[in-house]
Amino acid sequence: MTLLQIVLSCTVVFVIAYRVYGAWLTKWMALDDRVTTPAVQFKDGADYEPIEPKFLISQHLSAIAAAGPIVGPILAGIYFGWLPALLWIVVGSVLVGGVYDFSSLVASIRHRARTITEVVRLHMTRRAHLLFLSFVWIALIYIVVAFTDITAQAFVGQQSLENGQKVTGGGIATSSLLYLALPVIMGVLLRYTKISLSLATCIFVPLVGVAIWFGQTMPFDVGALLGVDDHIAVKYWDVALLVYCFFASIAPMWLLLQPRGHLGGYFLFVTLAFVAIGLAFGGHKVEYPAFIGWHSKDGMPLIPILFITIACGACSGFHSIIISGTTSKQLKKQTDARVIGYGTMLLEGLVAVTALCCVMMLNPVKDAALLKSPPNQIYAMGLGRFTEVMGLPAAFVVSFGLMAFTTFVYDTLDVCTRLGRYILQELTGWHDTKGKLIATALTAGIPLLFVTQTAHDAKGKVIPVWKVFWSLFGSTNQLLAALTLLVLVVYFGRTMTGWRRRAVPLVLGVPAAFMFFMSVWAMLISIRASFFPVAGPARWHDPAAWVACVLVALAAVLLVEAVMALCRKPSLPEGHAAPPPDLDLWETAK
Repeated sequence: MTLLQIVLSCTVVFVIAYRVYGAWLTKWMALDDRVTTPAVQFKDGADYEPIEPKFLISQHLSAIAAAGPIVGPILAGIYFGWLPALLWIVVGSVLVGGVYDFSSLVASIRHRARTITEVVRLHMTRRAHLLFLSFVWIALIYIVVAFTDITAQAFVGQQSLENGQKVTGGGIATSSLLYLALPVIMGVLLRYTKISLSLATCIFVPLVGVAIWFGQTMPFDVGALLGVDDHIAVKYWDVALLVYCFFASIAPMWLLLQPRGHLGGYFLFVTLAFVAIGLAFGGHKVEYPAFIGWHSKDGMPLIPILFITIACGACSGFHSIIISGTTSKQLKKQTDARVIGYGTMLLEGLVAVTALCCVMMLNPVKDAALLKSPPNQIYAMGLGRFTEVMGLPAAFVVSFGLMAFTTFVYDTLDVCTRLGRYILQELTGWHDTKGKLIATALTAGIPLLFVTQTAHDAKGKVIPVWKVFWSLFGSTNQLLAALTLLVLVVYFGRTMTGWRRRAVPLVLGVPAAFMFFMSVWAMLISIRASFFPVAGPARWHDPAAWVACVLVALAAVLLVEAVMALCRKPSLPEGHAAPPPDLDLWETAK
């Protein structure tokens, strides 16, 4: 079996799902283009700005994709074989993740493009609102920890390619620093000169390629400069990245976030183009086992670990924060929610499939050393093999793959820090400049306590911090998805009538129950591994396990709150055939 056959089959499934299930969901949610969206109604040129779907797709995909659809599928494929991972990616994207993103976007635009936390406040209790805010903030902290350390790992050491060339982590660091400078320059030019976005794109996208090439010629090797080993060098980079998060999250959006997101979208599409060419003309065959067993070599059970290892490629709680925080404020028409919410999630599922292909092409014996490498290196090396047919220099392509990975992570890091600051300000009422700085410092500073630790596995072996936090990040992220789905069940269940209300338990309730059960199960496994290990002493000092206990407790209380909200009498009069088009109608109906 070839990789091309598998990818084409998945693409056909995604296209059919978009045309059939996506169309049904549009009808079920009663989307109506006669109703003005918040982006049009409150257009201010800053937060609210309607955008054509063809432009919003790129920006939205860049924001939600990050490194999740790359890391998760690669890890799950190595742990359990490619078949379970592929099935969850396809089924999860179609029936869980796509529905989650689509309904989150619709719920937000019907509440003046406010965040999902506002939906909780309006349809549940103030206690539930505060608990949900707390849960989201802790989830964001976990995301920052996991992605900070996995990015820092890319900036140290070196990789030896099959042709004898070497790609240095210091070179990736140089390219990365240059890449961060480019969107700042681009943002300044767009704001203070008459340069158009099209011209700026034509100038700065090629400059990104120059930065990738130049990085390997002048590597910024922190370990060599400071005389420390790679382990300590990673810690220095962890600190540097969190300092970046602090400043990037308080910088004006036009200066860094928007131009970098624009360039990041092109990065993603170019990467997909490379993979497509390699699949079409490379003739790569599947060599990795389809199924390894119900337990990984490290003893992790396939169920539930598979469903929390692959997060963004199938369903991700983080998506609703992005969707209701920024994307909903740019939706031009209600029916655009189908392509942006559902269609883009399916496209991310395809990104996850291509990342899994980087494992599927590996031979367990011949590539044993590579299979032990971090996911970003496996992805970059896979990208290099895909592009062999194009005749591009292997070192450049691998550097491109590592930079693409890092680029996606930058989007996640500063967006998470920015959103964490918003939530902390809402919880504390710190809305002045001083409060803004304190909330940002806490959101970027608390992860510092985790990334500077030396992590060990169950056998006492030193491992990267991201490996410890990836499963915890995954379970937290998926539990956030479950809780958001519960909120959506409450919202649509209390505002829909007739056949639409009867469909809520199946469309949203089943995914919510599945994600809740799997996520809590995975968290309980991690808590047991720390506090009641099968072998070795209990790790009662493990802060991650204690945080997991707090999250499970918060989730239990929010589940009770959701059930109580559903038991209350629906707030819309009988005979109201569709959900309210916006908050005004909702408030009138109450």
